[in-house]
Amino acid sequence: MKSYNTILKIAPAFLLFGSILSAQTTDSVGTKKIEEVVLIGYGKQKKSDVTGSITSITSKDFNGGATSPAQLIQGKTPGVQITTNSGAPGAGSSIRIRGGSSLNGSNSPLIVIDGVPQDFSGISGAADPLSLINPNDIASFDILKDASATAIYGNRASNGVILITTKKGTSGKLKVNFSTLASVSEKMGNVDVLNADDYRAFINQYATPTYKARLGNSDTNWQDKIYQQAWGTDNNLALSGGLKWLPYRLSLGYNEQNGIVRTNSFKRSAIGLNLNPVLFDKHLKIDVSLKGTYTDNRFVDGGVIPTAILFDPTQSVYSGNNNFGGYYENLLNGGLNVNGTANPLSTLMAIHDVTSVYRGLGNIQLDYKVHFLPDLHVNVNAGYDYSKGEGRKTVDANLRAGFFNKGSITEFTQEKKNKLLETYLSYVKTISAINTNIDLTAGYSYQDFETISPGGTTFLGNAAPTTNPDFSTGYTLLSFYGRGIFTVADKYILSASVRRDGSSRFFNGTRDNIYGVFPSVSGAWKINDENFLKDNRVVSTLKLRAGYGETGNQEVGSDFPAFAKYNLSGNGAQYQFGSTYYFFYRPEIYNPNLTWETTTTKNLGLDFGFLKERITGSVDIYQKDTKDLLVDSPIAAGDLSNRNLLNVGNSQNKGIEGSINFVPVKKENLSWEIGFNATHFNPIVTKLLERSDATFNIPQGGISGGVGNTVQAHAVGFNPYSFYLYQQVYDGSGNPIDGVYADRNGDGNITAADKYYYKSTTPDAILGFNTKLVYKDWDFGMSGRAVLGNYVYNNAASNSSIAAATTNDYLQNVYSTTPQYKFQNSQFFSDIFVENASFFRLDNVNIGYNFKNFLSTQSNMRIYAMAQNVFVISKYTGVDPEVFSGIDNGYYQLPHVYSLGFNFQF
Repeated sequence: MKSYNTILKIAPAFLLFGSILSAQTTDSVGTKKIEEVVLIGYGKQKKSDVTGSITSITSKDFNGGATSPAQLIQGKTPGVQITTNSGAPGAGSSIRIRGGSSLNGSNSPLIVIDGVPQDFSGISGAADPLSLINPNDIASFDILKDASATAIYGNRASNGVILITTKKGTSGKLKVNFSTLASVSEKMGNVDVLNADDYRAFINQYATPTYKARLGNSDTNWQDKIYQQAWGTDNNLALSGGLKWLPYRLSLGYNEQNGIVRTNSFKRSAIGLNLNPVLFDKHLKIDVSLKGTYTDNRFVDGGVIPTAILFDPTQSVYSGNNNFGGYYENLLNGGLNVNGTANPLSTLMAIHDVTSVYRGLGNIQLDYKVHFLPDLHVNVNAGYDYSKGEGRKTVDANLRAGFFNKGSITEFTQEKKNKLLETYLSYVKTISAINTNIDLTAGYSYQDFETISPGGTTFLGNAAPTTNPDFSTGYTLLSFYGRGIFTVADKYILSASVRRDGSSRFFNGTRDNIYGVFPSVSGAWKINDENFLKDNRVVSTLKLRAGYGETGNQEVGSDFPAFAKYNLSGNGAQYQFGSTYYFFYRPEIYNPNLTWETTTTKNLGLDFGFLKERITGSVDIYQKDTKDLLVDSPIAAGDLSNRNLLNVGNSQNKGIEGSINFVPVKKENLSWEIGFNATHFNPIVTKLLERSDATFNIPQGGISGGVGNTVQAHAVGFNPYSFYLYQQVYDGSGNPIDGVYADRNGDGNITAADKYYYKSTTPDAILGFNTKLVYKDWDFGMSGRAVLGNYVYNNAASNSSIAAATTNDYLQNVYSTTPQYKFQNSQFFSDIFVENASFFRLDNVNIGYNFKNFLSTQSNMRIYAMAQNVFVISKYTGVDPEVFSGIDNGYYQLPHVYSLGFNFQF
């Protein structure tokens, strides 16, 4: 509730601030306003007539220097949280719209690129499928947030829909645009572990002589050793123009980035072609979109970051002999210690993990305006998305990572195919007699997804190579949909849609659960067009919106979860006949009653604009109720597994979001724009298993340390992924007492029943701001974000204790709090390790200058400098508080990036 109050308090201040500034400036540029158009799914609509919660972001508002599409709009719109998965180049981002609505189903929005809906999962060899799209080819994002806007996409739309439109050509003379950018990246900082001198003092205080004797004489910062200053370049060439009937745009792009962790790199080559001819006296519009990318990735072993945190700082990088490649390693009885922490530099050099991914995405869309009935349009959209990933991982037998297996080579290949055929009719007619405009749409959609994974081969030492069995899977969607939009007197708008969606994922031998119906209805009232406000000089826009709809979620992580099936066993699960080993078929657990989640959303919104749109914005409040939650749940003994995918729960998510934009100054040679947005949501699990008692929960959040330990849970009455831990007890001086926890149930014993739900990864508020200042040929921009009230479990700290450094056959560094806490053993389940991770991050600062008429009157050159991830303000003791999972066990940190770029237009 405190977030609601905060938002309500600051909004009037924004309005007052904007009013004062606007009153002090004059608009010296008299321009005719062009009506903005947004995509609404199978059509488009004037922004002023939209009834759902939709945000449109165009290229002029994108974040600069983005290397993936999601980064272009990070922090730009309320209700949309974008978290970069890691600092590795090509890593991609996790996108959440209004916090998501599922527990084990996907919480990612549906992505539609030029009319082609994408698969929710990526391909092997690419960290994120969106990283395979060149962000420089993107023209706009239309983000559909509430069910009245998304229900037209049916059983894939519970977490919102993002419509991505790529840039198209325009008729006229040839236009050339070339941009080049060079960047340098560096790490944010190091995890706070003991330096060599402090570590020696720690060991000498607590360890026995046996362990003290293992100390070395060096002073090695292992984190500094694995990180590097990295460079990158991004180059793009676009040719556009065309004949009157054939506009075109051809683009070429090359992006190369080294990671801040040594040996890590990413390369992407991209080509795009858009053809947009209009034929038959403008009755037939054709949009052809072709995109191809080729990426090379060299990954680093994820374990090198935690081992660089933990490795003994008193040892040197090299041993002084030729054993194990000359790198220092932990030994035991004269040989390698199999349990010892590996030298992180040795691991980086030992593993060569490279992948190549090819992707081709193309579609042709025909829009025919019927000659004898021009109000009727026939639209056909055929698309094909093909991806292929190939990889090879080699581990050097001479270094520790490959020593025990005498080296290894692993190869893989995977193909993914996405086929689409859609056709719909659109009828738009103005009936003057009743002052009403009608917009009717009815269509059919077929989409088929296929994944083919030939058996990967592993060569292990001198042993015969082993090959996993081939694997192929897929699913199909069949849908019918319709929508009607009725606009009366250009100020009362009513919209209704329905989609009947069928998914093969819920086929159980019958057709009982295949199809679902997803309806929506919404309305808008353009209050500013009423007579009492029509000539008002203060209020320029005032529109009230309300919507209701149902959407689904069929992303269950398996293509056949409801159908009885057998699968071949994998390596290590073969049956021996004589001297030959055979794969065998084994039954998989399934749930014939499985169906999709259904989310019902209610939304109330207000769009406003004041002082001739010098102040604009919107506010939305909503409630999302999800039933039949898809949950990977424990089940009773006696089945093929002790877990199964079930529809067992409900959840509710209430939220409020808003944005406000100011134009304090708008003159011929000077303009200034400021934007703020704020989001609050609060998802609560309202039901899990039937007949379960109040203590039932579903463990989540696996951590590093121990076997099978978890620190989060889903439970009724709490946020998903709430931390589930013991309450730490402190002495009179405020120091934690080792192994002592609060007896919360008062039974005199400390048991699992004393754990409690303490905080979660759900923030109280997400705030964003951006500003842009243009003075003559100079421009300056800045954007940042704040996330308040989110918590992170510091796994690096919880893994440290006195025992961690004094009871192994090797020495291991500890977190800086270990000498303070003095825990003899790791206390993984203490709430002391859950830290407030609220933060403010300045994402982007850029400044540029335009050289007009650079080579001729038709040319222009812009030179700009930019800094990304400039700084972070937070009380969190780790390197970066923005950890998507809420568990920080040594992840690839985001780098600071400094860039210099040039853009040429001819």
